Amino acid sequence: MTMNLLRQIAGSRLPLTYYRTEDIDQVRILCAAGLVVAVVPSPSQSASGSRSAAQVLAITQKGREELAKLHGAGSRAPRWRFRMPRIKTAGWQQASRPGADSRKSAPMQ
Repeated sequence: MTMNLLRQIAGSRLPLTYYRTEDIDQVRILCAAGLVVAVVPSPSQSASGSRSAAQVLAITQKGREELAKLHGAGSRAPRWRFRMPRIKTAGWQQASRPGADSRKSAPMQ
C-alpha cells in the first residue's frame, strides 16, 4: 500500500499535500525509510484530532531506485519534470535553416 503511494507521488507534480490520516501515516513511513523528503506532523499532533497535513517535497534517489526495482527499468516517472524549457531565439531560427544565408548572397540568373 505504501509503495502504491510512492508510485502515485512519482507520477504527480510536487509538492504534493495529503490530508487524510491514512495517507499522512503512509507518507511518514516513506519519509522514515528515506524514500521521500516530506514535512510530516508529529504522531501526537495528528492523533489529537486537529487538522493536519503532510507535504511531500521530493522523491529521494533511494525512492527512485525502489520504484525501478518494483517496476523494472522500462517504467519511470514522467519525463516532463526533468526536461529543460526550450527557448527559441532569433539566432536559433537562422541556424535551423542551413541554406538561409547562401540564398541571399547568390546572384539570381
